Amino acid sequence: MYYKQKYIESIQNLNSDLKGLSTEEVKKRLEQNGYNELKETKKVPTWKLFLESFKDPLIIILLIAAIVQIFLGEVVESIIILIVIILNSVLGVTQTKKAEGSLESLKKLSAPQAKVIRNNHKLSIPARELVVGDIVLLEAGDYIPADGRIIEAQTLKIVEGMLTGESEPVLKHNEKIDEDVGIGDQRNMVFSGSLVVYGRGSFIVTSTGMNTEMGKVAGLLETAENKQTPLQEKLDEFGKKLGIAIVGIAVLIFIIQVVRGFIGGAAVDRSKVIIDSFMFAIAVAVAAIPEALSSIVTIVLSVGTNAMAKKQAIVRKLPAVETLGSTSVICTDKTGTLTQNKMTVVDFYMYETSKDDMDPNNINYSYHSKTLTIASAICNDSNINNEGKEIGDPTEVALIKFANKQNLDYKKLREKYDRLSEIPFDSDRKLMSTVNVIHGDSYMFTKGAPDVVFGRCKYALVDGDTVEVNDTILNAYKSMNEEFSNRALRVLAFAIKDVEDENFVPALEDEVDMTLVGLMAMIDPPREEVFDAVKEAKSAGIKTVMITGDHKTTAAAIAKDIGIMETDDIALTGQELDALTEKELDEKLEHISVYARVSPENKIRIVKAWQNKGKITAMTGDGVNDAPALKQANIGIGMGSGTDVAKDASAMILVDDNFATIVNAVEVGRTVYKNIKKSITYLFAGNFAGILAILFAVFANWANPFTTLQLLFINLITDSLPAIALGFENPEKNIMSKEPRDPNESILAGGTIQAVAFRGVTIAILVILAQYIGMKISPEVGTAMAFSTITLARILQTLPARSNEYTLIELGAFSNMYVIYAVLTCLLIFSLTLLPFLRDIFSIPYNFGATQLGICFGLAIVSTVIMEIVKIRHKSNK
Repeated sequence: MYYKQKYIESIQNLNSDLKGLSTEEVKKRLEQNGYNELKETKKVPTWKLFLESFKDPLIIILLIAAIVQIFLGEVVESIIILIVIILNSVLGVTQTKKAEGSLESLKKLSAPQAKVIRNNHKLSIPARELVVGDIVLLEAGDYIPADGRIIEAQTLKIVEGMLTGESEPVLKHNEKIDEDVGIGDQRNMVFSGSLVVYGRGSFIVTSTGMNTEMGKVAGLLETAENKQTPLQEKLDEFGKKLGIAIVGIAVLIFIIQVVRGFIGGAAVDRSKVIIDSFMFAIAVAVAAIPEALSSIVTIVLSVGTNAMAKKQAIVRKLPAVETLGSTSVICTDKTGTLTQNKMTVVDFYMYETSKDDMDPNNINYSYHSKTLTIASAICNDSNINNEGKEIGDPTEVALIKFANKQNLDYKKLREKYDRLSEIPFDSDRKLMSTVNVIHGDSYMFTKGAPDVVFGRCKYALVDGDTVEVNDTILNAYKSMNEEFSNRALRVLAFAIKDVEDENFVPALEDEVDMTLVGLMAMIDPPREEVFDAVKEAKSAGIKTVMITGDHKTTAAAIAKDIGIMETDDIALTGQELDALTEKELDEKLEHISVYARVSPENKIRIVKAWQNKGKITAMTGDGVNDAPALKQANIGIGMGSGTDVAKDASAMILVDDNFATIVNAVEVGRTVYKNIKKSITYLFAGNFAGILAILFAVFANWANPFTTLQLLFINLITDSLPAIALGFENPEKNIMSKEPRDPNESILAGGTIQAVAFRGVTIAILVILAQYIGMKISPEVGTAMAFSTITLARILQTLPARSNEYTLIELGAFSNMYVIYAVLTCLLIFSLTLLPFLRDIFSIPYNFGATQLGICFGLAIVSTVIMEIVKIRHKSNK
């Protein structure tokens, strides 16, 4: 641990010196350790990804059926099936390839050039040629090219948010640190990919390439698992079972048809019987498989992505929409997601001066209030440019924004009160001082850590007068400082000193005998909408966990304020988490609401711990440090303002970086899943009805209720538009007051299998009845009536399929116009089969007239009414 060593010890341990390495030594180390660059594992070829998408059992059955039909002359249906399968495969491969961009983005963060000392000369070299032991020079604007121990730091400030998650610059130093600390507190180290925003310095390279902290993140990205969504898992599982069942039914029907054909008479053409029976069995298999299911799921998920986009959430991977609906835990960053990511002055204190005096509506500020505001604005190096861009330390930006809010424009104050000289802030004395001209007189303004400023003040401003500091005044300030600190506020104290001489140049020893003016306290405040969002998440059974690079006290205070942290909950630091065994973490997990000062490894461990409990876990992040956990989570949520690395590792991106948007997206996700289940219920109920009708006819020794072409027509027409239209259903009432669904529950759970069975049996009975009525005229009319009834009943089934709980009247008959359009379109297409020149093709005899059609319509309407009545009875029984 180099941060525990003096920098000279690190130089010695790495066999280097301040004059830099020799050319020969550099060459030797390059050969030993390789270039300073990130490496990645071999990617799966695109062609292999494409072929792997055909492993699904239902897809295999469809492919076999399509190929057999092509050889038997049924080309049109086969081509349609093949097109649908190929489109789904292409879409899956495209999504997978997109996800491989994370490491490429990570590489782009590496600094292209580095300024080094070698052979006692300053050189500029490609950063990839750096080796351990190199001496690197830094100045404002440089990206850090490798990890290293700081040798020199002149007011060196570095933004390490991509690793720690915190956007505020870190002030670095070169002193050794004795205690064990995490990355965020290693103030004497620099890390690859971070950015120098102020000052200058130098460091010795301690690790390069995959051994840097950035490299460790890259390694975690490669090893983080890609998770299947709950829906994908259940569809895969169900597909295997359904495939076996369909093959069994098709074989049974084939055997029965062949046996019936063979015993039908001696003159039977046995080869024709076998081919016809085989074709019918294939048709039954194709009819039973909802080949449009994958496309319908994709379309419904796409509908969800559009809905989420309107709510400021961009979905990169379609299944993420459905995953959100089953989310039980949201692990969220603090800065910018729960908070505004803007330091804001929220409180202040002046001895014996009322806070009302600082009211922006008060145009007559007291001398005391005005002095405090002026001090905060002119003893300050930050700025806001004409485009509104904030430049400088966030704490100082908060102070000038406060001055503006008090109707004291900081730019005018600085123009009016010229700065003559200054002593910059440094971490040792924890102070900053400027000398300004106020109405012709020179004053030194000082701001800094309260405990330091208190010790330097001999006087205090009290009600506009300067008095000597006494214990009462000092204790009052100390008490208020402690109160602010307990509220996790960042506190600065301000003082003033009359220096008289306009040629006065301040020295460190002059920062004494000052007049204490007051305190200002600030924080990055929570977003207003977060309070309701956290509350809504709780009512939906979702636990919110804060994971942040900030300090534990600050994080816990904000978590309590917004409702994340409750009475029995605890907060842990990354180091405290490391000290826990897996068993201890498992026992405490549900009571840990805040994790602070965490590492990338900590984040992955937290996500895995929740996943081991069977919880679907969402993880938010914006920095490089978040990427591995984003990939490990069931759904990674990147921030719109975050790094490309985090976005590439995410399944969804929040345009507005807002936690409330996640909760809104969860509602959309739940709605999408429910709508997918409605489509699945609709498809399987219709297919089940057809199979029951066929099996009944086979065992009753009736004529086949449907011809091969009729089965394919039913499948093509009723399995597409209505099922897609159901994907546009609005959220049902109280959808966010229910617990997240169990990720282990079957795709047919939650009343789905009952709905499929009931609707399927209802339609099948009426189809059998229709065939029975038609057979009294002729077997051909019986088949035509069975075909017409099942087609019409499946089309009209779309109406009750809109909900398993609410009736059509409760939902609003016209609240989903897509369903109305789908029903009307399907009815119009069905009517084409009755045209004289198409009747022969669809085996509809000419003695199938208006009466028979009316009976079929009546039976279809009866099935729809029965389904609605059952909902009413079920609700009344509840």
